[in-house]
Amino acid sequence: MKLSCIALALTLALGTLQAQAESTAPSAPPSAPAGASTVTVFAAASLKNALDAVSSAFKAKSGVELKVSYAGSMTLARQIESGAPADVFISADEASMDYLSGKSLIQAGTRTNLLGNVLVVVAPKTSKLEKLPFTKEAFSAAIGSGKIATGDPASVPVGKYAKAALEKYGLWSLAEPNFAFTDNVRAALMFVAREEAALGIVYVTDAKSEPKVKIVATFPAESHPPIAYPVALTSSAQGEGPKKLLSFLKSKAAKEIFAEQGFSVVH
Repeated sequence: MKLSCIALALTLALGTLQAQAESTAPSAPPSAPAGASTVTVFAAASLKNALDAVSSAFKAKSGVELKVSYAGSMTLARQIESGAPADVFISADEASMDYLSGKSLIQAGTRTNLLGNVLVVVAPKTSKLEKLPFTKEAFSAAIGSGKIATGDPASVPVGKYAKAALEKYGLWSLAEPNFAFTDNVRAALMFVAREEAALGIVYVTDAKSEPKVKIVATFPAESHPPIAYPVALTSSAQGEGPKKLLSFLKSKAAKEIFAEQGFSVVH
């Protein structure tokens, strides 16, 4: 009888200790939301700072991680055409999106213009130049024997806008011999930041992201075609992740991030 009582007491004591241990043990990390995945985004280089921030906010909300490739818009469009795996494409111009649309490589019903931007002229922060009028005399003096950097107008949206704006003021033929053309707008920005170019033509959002440059002129909107950032799902996009991202890009949270970076929110 005594042995039975002792055994019962030990069993109860061990049960109590086990319950205490389980109650104080660290809880398991929460499991990923159902349907969590990775969404691959091809985006214009000028979106990097803003879209990196949007990516973090989207992951925190949905559990879906973004894998983003940044480059010139037409470069990305041609990569998609060649079979590169992308779920979402965000261009810095209508032409690059039209290129994919014409080849049935985007889901037409998902296309929308998301953002706008402003075209500016920048100079190194150390430059004595503070304000640049759109005159031949002023541009010639500002460039001197140096270079002016922007995207290649044959393939990079910022270069196309820059060429149109300079032609509007009769400055293209003057500036063309001094151009250093790049394959994306951020590369042009870096030329100026490193003082390898006297001037650069970039977007205001790029200028705001780089403390080593300053804005010396702003092109009026009517001097070039409207700067538009269309977004669409590619024809190969599958699952709910890309659709969730498209919806989030139009949300208040994303709009605030884009606006903080200097973009105008269209949608």
